[in-house]
Amino acid sequence: MKRIVHFIALLLCSLGLIPAQAAEPVRIGYSIAKTGLFAQAAPSQITAYELWANQVNAAGGLDVAGDRRPVELVWFDDESDPAKSAQIYEKLISDEKVDLLLAPWGTPHHLNVAGVVERHGFPMVGNTAASVAVREVQPGNIWFSTSAIPDRIGPELAALAKQSGVKSVAIIANVLPFAQENLQFLVPALEAEGIEIALNESYPPDISDMTGLLSQIKSAGVDGIIALSYPADSFLYMGQAREVGIDVSFEFLLVGPTISAFSQAFGDFADGIVTIGHWSPHQSKWSRAKPFFDAYVAAYEMNPDYLDTALAYMSCEILEQAVATAGLDRDKLRTAIASSTFDTINGKVSFEGVENAVTPTAFLQLQGGDMHLIWPEDIATAGFSPR
Repeated sequence: MKRIVHFIALLLCSLGLIPAQAAEPVRIGYSIAKTGLFAQAAPSQITAYELWANQVNAAGGLDVAGDRRPVELVWFDDESDPAKSAQIYEKLISDEKVDLLLAPWGTPHHLNVAGVVERHGFPMVGNTAASVAVREVQPGNIWFSTSAIPDRIGPELAALAKQSGVKSVAIIANVLPFAQENLQFLVPALEAEGIEIALNESYPPDISDMTGLLSQIKSAGVDGIIALSYPADSFLYMGQAREVGIDVSFEFLLVGPTISAFSQAFGDFADGIVTIGHWSPHQSKWSRAKPFFDAYVAAYEMNPDYLDTALAYMSCEILEQAVATAGLDRDKLRTAIASSTFDTINGKVSFEGVENAVTPTAFLQLQGGDMHLIWPEDIATAGFSPR
């Protein structure tokens, strides 16, 4: 009798009349700066991860070397503390027993987590980390998908400024590491291009008033401003630059203008702002770019962050394609990530050591409320437009 019941159950399942037993989910862990100093940047990364997971599940699950399994995201707030982020990844690997890892936000967090994934031999594709220090990381278990590395940004930004007719600049820089590292390579690059640096000042990360700095810049009479800023101070800069009456032809903010809320907050006044970023939905050579943009807008009713959201989603695409080939075996996964070429929303990506070996260092500009790639020429979707 039991055999007959079992046979009937199998028959009904095969006909789709009763559901088959659900596959075990693939648990994917990460930490994020949900609170603390970098909390303003967190939504750009969280939405990328959520969108990717929802798309994968809607398509039947993650392809794990031929088997489809649903994705389950497991995350914890690292409170913008790199040390806490490392502790969370220890927990994710040792206690939560996650199958895969996604990256935290920011360079210090990535560098702290690098030691954890190396110790456990657990591969992770990074995204929002950008520092020459990434080259000191032991290769093999972590990769960095961005091309916005400071020793490349400096010369490229100086060349763009020169080509755009800039003869003198004022520089203000956050004292946090990414800004200061960019400053280190930017100053000699500007000098090499013959661009005068009329002012060079740094400010604390919790600055609440920039009017003094901006008044100095206005008095200096420069035709270019380079603010090596983070999201919070980029918003502060723009609001107070409008109040002070800053008016220059070339204006660069390091991190922040790619966030949808930036152009919404400042409207036409933000037009012409230049920033780092190497992705745009307007680049038709990248077949995945526009569908990603459209899916994001449909899901969240706003544009994605052209820097962090794009990078986070790219890292998911790379992981997804590697898992389809290698499954969840960490040794096979490590080999697949290190040796394969991936098709992403930012075009083809492959790695040399820990770095993205394909994507060029690039810049974006807000034009008509939209972001366009303006540098380098071979991926540009528009030319530079003076402010």
